[in-house]
Amino acid sequence: LVVVKRSGRKVPFDRDKLERSLAVALRKRPVQPEQVEQLVSRITRPLESLGETEIPSSTGGDFIMKALKSVDEVAYVRYASVYKDFRHTGDFAKFLGDEGLDEG
Repeated sequence: LVVVKRSGRKVPFDRDKLERSLAVALRKRPVQPEQVEQLVSRITRPLESLGETEIPSSTGGDFIMKALKSVDEVAYVRYASVYKDFRHTGDFAKFLGDEGLDEG
């Protein structure tokens, strides 16, 4: 499986990199290491079963965001802030308003 970056560069899919990205987003959150491994599998399996040898990085990012949102909303927003390249606090506010995340 090859990931096509926004720049057009192609890199091999790296399960370890995915796990590290999730670990960063989930840092200091109430999520166990085995849950991270389950998330990695929950993201990897559908990507591999798409039947494509190349996938856009946006497809992978969407799978990651969907998986994170179901586990921890703070980690989901952390990941989104990097993935969607937030630059200002207004970016967070707009994203949170668009997503309609639960309060409290």
